[in-house]
Amino acid sequence: MSQQIIDQPKPKSAASVASSPAKVVDKKFLVPFILITTLFALWGFANDITNPMVSAFQTVMEISTFKASLVQFAFYGGYFTMAIPAALFVRKYSYKTGVMIGLGLYATGALLFVPAAHYEVFAFFLVAYYILTFGLAFLETTANPFILSLGDQRTSTQRLNLAQAFNPLGSLTGMFVAQTFILSQLGSAEKNKQGQLIFSTLDEAQKQLIRTNDLAIIRNPYLLLGLVVIVMIICIGLYKFPKQNRAITQENLSASFKRLWHNLNYRYGVVAQIFYVGAQIMCWTFIIQYAENLGLTKAEGLQFNIIAMFLFLGSRFISTFLMRYVSGSKLLMYFAIGGVFSTLVAVFVGGFTGLYAIIATSAFMSLMFPTIYGMALEQVRDDRELGAAGLVMAIVGGALMPPMQGAIIDLKTIGVFPAVNISFLLPTICFVVISLYGAYSTKLNQKNGTL
Repeated sequence: MSQQIIDQPKPKSAASVASSPAKVVDKKFLVPFILITTLFALWGFANDITNPMVSAFQTVMEISTFKASLVQFAFYGGYFTMAIPAALFVRKYSYKTGVMIGLGLYATGALLFVPAAHYEVFAFFLVAYYILTFGLAFLETTANPFILSLGDQRTSTQRLNLAQAFNPLGSLTGMFVAQTFILSQLGSAEKNKQGQLIFSTLDEAQKQLIRTNDLAIIRNPYLLLGLVVIVMIICIGLYKFPKQNRAITQENLSASFKRLWHNLNYRYGVVAQIFYVGAQIMCWTFIIQYAENLGLTKAEGLQFNIIAMFLFLGSRFISTFLMRYVSGSKLLMYFAIGGVFSTLVAVFVGGFTGLYAIIATSAFMSLMFPTIYGMALEQVRDDRELGAAGLVMAIVGGALMPPMQGAIIDLKTIGVFPAVNISFLLPTICFVVISLYGAYSTKLNQKNGTL
């Protein structure tokens, strides 16, 4: 038998609930809310300094787009591997302990970039990414349900959207560091007047000198990141989190899995999350290859990704506001349909119009992760930790789909279209699935009278 932790807020009278509006963040939870929200920015940094590294390693290590995409396979595969163990750990111990373990693994993975760069082995970098995301799996499995529990259940999805709104701030910082201190500094990415990589024309001795320097350039931001995470470990370790009114009951673990499996809304939510994360990572990783196909450099391509992230951030706040007037399930459906159209423009119109359409896709993606997360967990309160783990495992979509897109891009052309254009049909399919989940949840809410 394993322990299950169930959040049980103190009951309020019907009159008091009706007379007082539900606060998104209660004053007594403000400090822990701020501390945990910083973690959203911290893993956003890791996500979006890593996405451009597919392009960087492809050039530095002289490998195919498919093989370079194994960066994403290792990065998001770590989430899949560690989500359930992290959830079981949190059930037995506490949110704070889970956060501390997560930060410790995060720092370890980041610091492993030092020996990886020294030995100049691509597989070593993949191991570092894999361990780093063990930590991120702990953080996401812990932080997301913790934010949901910090206050009134009626505002839980709004609260999570608010916390998630700070994730793009970390993402923007990660992109800025990747562009300014990595991609623009890589000697292996320099091109001649004809647009050909100079690196590919050099002899092996010259290549080795440049490769050693470029891997050190890639290493340094991760080294500093590891040190920053250690500082966060100290800050959170010194803060005493307020005790929540939580009851601990004995519960058969298999019964929890069974309940989750038979909850169709939750099960479909996990599927939608797999496709969402896949779409997000594909759009944000391969926008650089799309831009390079138009004659731009890697650093210039990443500039468009930064613009997309600003759009994502602004849309996240706007969509959180719109949820006061439109249900999350309807907004999810409408935004997913928008994503279908924008990616189709990227495929069939192409050129800079297609590039701008990929940027616009970020506005449609803005609300998807937290909204799917909150919707899927609405009816699984008694199994929240395991339910959260399933949704974190869904991040495996970011491990599986980018290599598929990379393999398509390696084909160079498909018929009369550049292969990189056709590859964006994969995100299109993802948005179709997400729109169907939004429609299903809307219909379910109407049936239950909650819409």
